[in-house]
Amino acid sequence: MIMLKKTSLCGMVITLLIASGCTPTVKIEPPEKPIVINLNVKIEHEIKIKVDKELDDLLSNDELF
Repeated sequence: MIMLKKTSLCGMVITLLIASGCTPTVKIEPPEKPIVINLNVKIEHEIKIKVDKELDDLLSNDELF
């Protein structure tokens, strides 16, 4: 019984040592070249105005100005 406990204890220690040797390493390094972002943006907009009929008549007859 004592021999079995020592064997299992040694097995766990060896397993932990092997597992700790396989830890991944993560390295964060800046890129060698700068990051370039090209933005070709074309903005178009359309404005639609709804005018009352009376106001449209005033503007067309030049009575307002």
